[in-house]
Amino acid sequence: MGKKIIKLFLRLAISAGFLSASADRFGWWPQDVSVWGNWNSFLEYTEILNPWFPISFIPTLAIAATALEIIFALLLLIGYKTELIAKLSGFLLLLFAISMTFSTGIKGAFDYSVFSASAAAFALGFMKFKFLELDSFLKKKNKYHKY
Repeated sequence: MGKKIIKLFLRLAISAGFLSASADRFGWWPQDVSVWGNWNSFLEYTEILNPWFPISFIPTLAIAATALEIIFALLLLIGYKTELIAKLSGFLLLLFAISMTFSTGIKGAFDYSVFSASAAAFALGFMKFKFLELDSFLKKKNKYHKY
């Protein structure tokens, strides 16, 4: 049972991290606990983390990062294609960590535990057993509905 709880905890923690960061960009966290507080501040931060991209591309990067975080969070929450989504989440977080490291220094990536979150996502991606996941239900359903 311990491994199952750990897998569920990883799914929930990674999902919560993605959703919390996304909510912050939309101003849904109180100002006193917010990192960005609004979309424009997040765009400025995206520009800082990606100085090698033309400024005209920054909104696209910000939208893509936010969309991926929300999609990955929701899919991890329901347990759909968990191993794949966890690995993709690991790569996304690793890209954030590398961008932070090269643009602002490694301390921020360590302080915000981005490398740790990436490692947790990769670990989740290698847990093959299912626990409270939509994948389990779909697998059982397909087992009984073969043509």
